[in-house]
Amino acid sequence: MAEEVSYTEDSIRSLDWREHIRMRPGMYIGKLGDGSAPDDGIYVLVKEILDNSIDEHMMGHGRTIEVKISEHKVEVRDYGRGIPLGKVIDCVSKINTGGKYDSGAFQKSVGLNGVGTKAVNALSDFFKVQSFREGECKVAEFEKGILVSDPPIGKSSDRNGTKVVFSPDASIFKNYHFIPEYLENQMWYYAYLNSGLTLQFNGKKFFSDKGLFDLLSNKVDEDSIRYPIIHLKGNDIEVAITHSGSYGEEYYSFVNGQYTTQGGTHLAAFREALVKTIREFYKKDFDASDIRQSVVAAIAVRVQEPVFESQTKTKLGSQSIGPDGPTLRTFVNDFIKVELDNYLHKNPSTAEALLKRIMQSERERKEISGIKKLANERAKKANLHNKKLRDCRVHYDDPKAEEDSKNKTMLFITEGDSASGSITKSRDVQTQAVFSLRGKPLNCFGMTKKVVYENEEFNLLQHALNIEDGIESLRYRKIVIATDADVDGMHIRLLIMTYFLQFFPDLVKNGHLYILDTPLFRVRNKKETIYCYSDEERQRAIHKLGNKPEITRFKGLGEISPEEFGTFIGEDIRLDPILLTKDTKIVDLLTFYMGKNTPDRQVFIIDNLRIEKDLALEDPKLETEEVDAEVDS
Repeated sequence: MAEEVSYTEDSIRSLDWREHIRMRPGMYIGKLGDGSAPDDGIYVLVKEILDNSIDEHMMGHGRTIEVKISEHKVEVRDYGRGIPLGKVIDCVSKINTGGKYDSGAFQKSVGLNGVGTKAVNALSDFFKVQSFREGECKVAEFEKGILVSDPPIGKSSDRNGTKVVFSPDASIFKNYHFIPEYLENQMWYYAYLNSGLTLQFNGKKFFSDKGLFDLLSNKVDEDSIRYPIIHLKGNDIEVAITHSGSYGEEYYSFVNGQYTTQGGTHLAAFREALVKTIREFYKKDFDASDIRQSVVAAIAVRVQEPVFESQTKTKLGSQSIGPDGPTLRTFVNDFIKVELDNYLHKNPSTAEALLKRIMQSERERKEISGIKKLANERAKKANLHNKKLRDCRVHYDDPKAEEDSKNKTMLFITEGDSASGSITKSRDVQTQAVFSLRGKPLNCFGMTKKVVYENEEFNLLQHALNIEDGIESLRYRKIVIATDADVDGMHIRLLIMTYFLQFFPDLVKNGHLYILDTPLFRVRNKKETIYCYSDEERQRAIHKLGNKPEITRFKGLGEISPEEFGTFIGEDIRLDPILLTKDTKIVDLLTFYMGKNTPDRQVFIIDNLRIEKDLALEDPKLETEEVDAEVDS
């Protein structure tokens, strides 16, 4: 019989703002994470501070923002009006306090709830705010949200504005690290959405003249676009559109300068308006999927008092552009209907190229329609969820699931029964699923999407992920490639990456693909065991344990017991994101790694095998025969 728990007046607690944020951080900043994903909490903290500086710029105050981010310290300095000196402490430590409740001062701001800066303060080891106004300065310092320094207002020769310095709390954001590429993406989005604004980030300048036109120019390979980027601007709306040679649909949507990674009502309205306008222009009832296949587009809208579906503002829920304005659907549809139609009439060569791209998508869809039907039937017969997929209970596309649990969902793609068996036994069945490959996948570089349905492994994988019709219904937040760290494992890893880059590039570009980092060595004595992910860590472990500890080199994932695996895929899991920077060209990347065996690639392979051999030869206890064979071949 269960022990009865007393429920009295003493059971009722009232938490202050700081305690509540620290106890339930997910309510305020989404998931925590270690920085390996672009929506991890440490980037949300940076964004919350930057949003305030951006709002000042939007209101016409300040054209430069300076950002410095080191390993564990963030500094943001703007040159806006500065927080009113008498309210500096209140603005960073009292919930529901701020200037954005006055819609006259911040008509179309991102942060409206007076929470963001307070969350940063509460979740930081150290937090310092300085406000400069008209020759005076107010400073306040906090530790974990507790005020520790409150000197009086003093004189200052600094320009007006606000400076915030903070260090995320390492006890909350465990083993965190900032990835520069994610931060640079953040800076670029701010630059694209705010013409005339200069961001200085760690010595680099971020500035955009043409807004969303520049965004698409940097996101799409110049060689793959089918017609010049269509750039349309109006009051409170900006759009950029083109089609590429890739598969899938790729969108970048923004509200009041906020990057809405999960879209929302504005993006839904745009996708609908695009199809409707193109059908009317060409006077042909094209299938919607043919129009949107290979589209790359960006949309930014300004909305008064926006409503988001979560505190982290990744999905817009607003139905109208303001209390007295039209619905978002009507607003976006009317703009696209007029402006895109006019553009296509004025630019017949672009209209012709767009038509060719749509008709090509139509031909490809009809070509695979029969194969697709048979492939779907095969997937059902394969009893996917029992044979290939050990599923989890929570899914990323489940609207009823808690945001924190959804963000933890991941699918491990493994090769071999022993590896998949170990992960299956040690995983968290709530949020971690396992998909087991049979042998090496096909090198699909240069092939059409027809192969996805003809190849059983590819077909079952896309069904497991639920990405056949796009990534909107993706079932897992992270897709994790879990292969051995030897040559065969690296080859399988490349083949899986090729599959995603070739047919689902938007999944990679949106930060869903990762590599599982597993230890190369186990160093132990009778008292302690240390797992090492690099040779440097191995050397440190040997030095720490002394007395000739036992050293084991893991040749494959199958050698790691389920008990040990639980350590590597639990709270301290290490994931390396697959990053595509603005200079990455997918076609060139795939051609180098998966195309014909060029001299450049041979040199690359030989150099990397030498590194592997040198690592093994450093310690006579480690096996070298396998590495010797690899280099000789």
